[in-house]
Amino acid sequence: MVTQISAPLTGTNVPENVRIPLIGLGTWPMTGTECTESAATALEAGYRHLDTAENYGNEDAVGRAVVGSGLRRDEVFVTSKVNRQWHGPVDSVRAGLEAALERAGLEYFDLYLVHWPNPDQGRYVQACESLAELTGTGLIRSWGVSNFTPGHLQQVLEAGLVPAVNQIHCQPVFAQPPVQEANAAAGVLTAAYTPLGRGGELLQQPAITQIASRLGRTPAQVVLRWHVQQGRIALPKSADPQRQRENLDVFSFELTAEDLAAVDALDSATPPDTFLDADEFGH
Repeated sequence: MVTQISAPLTGTNVPENVRIPLIGLGTWPMTGTECTESAATALEAGYRHLDTAENYGNEDAVGRAVVGSGLRRDEVFVTSKVNRQWHGPVDSVRAGLEAALERAGLEYFDLYLVHWPNPDQGRYVQACESLAELTGTGLIRSWGVSNFTPGHLQQVLEAGLVPAVNQIHCQPVFAQPPVQEANAAAGVLTAAYTPLGRGGELLQQPAITQIASRLGRTPAQVVLRWHVQQGRIALPKSADPQRQRENLDVFSFELTAEDLAAVDALDSATPPDTFLDADEFGH
């Protein structure tokens, strides 16, 4: 079984002892039995981080895997996310959080994120204030944001708040350096969803396959190593037990500076078709 590597989380009201595993299982769009079984095989393989959300419709399935794993609750890091309908004062956000915990059958989430800023509502800063207030109540251990641009993040920082994490669409061909740089400047960890792209085209890039061939690794392992070696959390989704094990096995080798630069060079700065603009999209 692969041993995970984790990173400390900081942020407003986040306790010093909270650490997040750098590889987590992405679960969207899996639901029901498929999701529970996939999360269960991931935990058996050594994953200790599962990523879910209210809008994924699978908090219940992820929770069943955690409860049924035989692991102590404090051995599994569970991330979930709150939807726009709950944005607002602490009572509103708490209602959404408690409903999510009930669906999951869990007493707390390790990390709870504002899923999208939804700037049309104008309540994402207030939602962050509420999450910061709820941290340490026993319902969430840490809080953060997702899909926040540097502009959205700046509004939160100006309110005197620092999220622990900003989870964003991030892959070699669209790495969003301005967002990563804003996160780093604020002391916010970047978590990458869609870390391997979609459709498999990324993993056929010669810059990646050549490194993989030289190291005796899969292209996916090379890309995931590129993420974690640069300090990002990566959330690859897979329901296949063999691929899950491969995706987790990225802590026993390193990429050279030249390797990292070769993968960095794939960034076209052109959003892929699957990218959603947080100023226009949200839920």
